[in-house]
Amino acid sequence: MIEKLDHLIVAVSDIDEAENNYSKVFGTGPVWRGEHAEYGTENSLFNFNNTYFELLAAKGDGLGAMLVNHALQETGEGLIGIVFGTDNLKETHQTLSGKGFLLGDISNGEGANFKNNKIRKWKNLFLPPELTRGIFSFLIEHTEGTLPIVDRFESSMVNKLDHVVINTNDADGFINVYKDVFNIRLALDKFVDEWKSRMLFFRLNKTTIEVLEKKNDKEPKDSLWGLSWEVDNIEEAHKRLEKAGVEITPIKKGIKENTMVATIKSHTHNVPTLLIQHT
Repeated sequence: MIEKLDHLIVAVSDIDEAENNYSKVFGTGPVWRGEHAEYGTENSLFNFNNTYFELLAAKGDGLGAMLVNHALQETGEGLIGIVFGTDNLKETHQTLSGKGFLLGDISNGEGANFKNNKIRKWKNLFLPPELTRGIFSFLIEHTEGTLPIVDRFESSMVNKLDHVVINTNDADGFINVYKDVFNIRLALDKFVDEWKSRMLFFRLNKTTIEVLEKKNDKEPKDSLWGLSWEVDNIEEAHKRLEKAGVEITPIKKGIKENTMVATIKSHTHNVPTLLIQHT
């Protein structure tokens, strides 16, 4: 039903500034710069081996502009959305409806590239609150046009999303949605003594959805927290980032065995960001 983590969305106030900053973070520029006229937004897209990354800013009026402006007013710039991909949205709609969820209609989307006037088209299905659980998320099926790919990732460049971190106060409820409804593989469910928390690890298209439970007495709710990006050579990446003026912590061993990590402290527009190399 869900084949991939299609992309992540970051709300920004100045698309040019954010694009420049993330080009330094990733070591490569965007592959697409466009707008969604019907949503009142403009975007910049960075493509990687297993997903893509969207910077989104308001431009005019529309539902998208309302979403971005609300996020900027409430919490400032940062990670606001996660989008899951399916190869057959009509079939997915039928499956979810058959499980008793009240869904809206499938809608059409279109994006135009400023640089070459190329068009991409897709279909969206926005999910009900019991499935989004507090996170802006929807399903997408790409129908026309593809994103350009990066010809070659140098060893110091970010090449893939290692994992996205989600906070929840209801791990069992999260499993009910992501494993039992979305049919995403739950690879590990364990209690981490160091953090005194339960952690879930879901695997999807060579990336991980890492879920950290912080129990409380409030209504069940999830929230996006941060991203971890993979590089082939973290020492070279560290040097590249320092040279570009990006603040980054010293390299250290990661909590996961056979990993080296460093935290990026600037240029991420309020997205907690980790670099990781698997050794």
